[in-house]
Amino acid sequence: MHGGFVFVRTGEGRIVRSTARGRLKHRFQDLLVGDRVTLTLLPAGGAVVESVCPRRTELVRPPVANAELAVLVQAVRDPPPAPAFLDRLLIQAQAAGLAVVIVWNKADLDPGRAAELEALYRSAGFDTWPASTVTGEGVPGLARAMAGRISVFAGPSGTGKTSLLNAVTEGLTLATRAVSARSRRGRHTTRLTQLLPLPGGGLVADTPGFTSLRLPPLKTGELRDYYPEFAPFAPFCYFRGCRHDREPSCAVKEALASGRIDPGRYERYRLFLAELDQVKEPRLKPGSGKDE
Repeated sequence: MHGGFVFVRTGEGRIVRSTARGRLKHRFQDLLVGDRVTLTLLPAGGAVVESVCPRRTELVRPPVANAELAVLVQAVRDPPPAPAFLDRLLIQAQAAGLAVVIVWNKADLDPGRAAELEALYRSAGFDTWPASTVTGEGVPGLARAMAGRISVFAGPSGTGKTSLLNAVTEGLTLATRAVSARSRRGRHTTRLTQLLPLPGGGLVADTPGFTSLRLPPLKTGELRDYYPEFAPFAPFCYFRGCRHDREPSCAVKEALASGRIDPGRYERYRLFLAELDQVKEPRLKPGSGKDE
């Protein structure tokens, strides 16, 4: 979607510049990259988008529909890892029903740190590995994981998402930029979210980087479900429905104390719990029928 037009890839792989019919024409927010749509081809060329098919999955940031795999990219250095941001992305992707791969890019800058980060998140239950577009490490494995799927790349700016896409997608030469020397943070390269074909089949969404992300709408009792490392211990908590926070006789906290759960991940879990606790249902003024 760009410049008032919708660009649709047909089953034959042809890109058709289209306009949207009726309600969709005035509400582009009803369309997301990755949507499956019905088209009417016009005799003079182009097409009209008639309707949007039901979505299997939906992400808000990045705005992508029908993705199957989330490739979450963090840099080992330049910029440094952002654990809280990564954990938010992990919650968002899992809540949306996506499989997840965590890639620790620029592993050539600090192989030891890359191995440490990989081990931490692998022990938490996630598929993860180091990668480097300089040495080629991790690139073949990433290509295999993405083959035949609709994937979305997400992560902060400057982590090398576009460079990885160039390495994974044969013949692709998307523009890249260096990390800012002053702030050590990434500078946006990708301006639009777009779907790109993969050599092994499937599509990948290249998305603009971003530096803030809210948790998806969850009840506090649901948050624990997105921490796979809690699952082996949770059935042994004394209280049914234990939130693994202030409850006594909590098997998850006992695992934390014995070093079987990473303390950084657990502390971020508690911060997210507190964040969700602050979200209150809107109250109604008596007789007004309106929110306060």
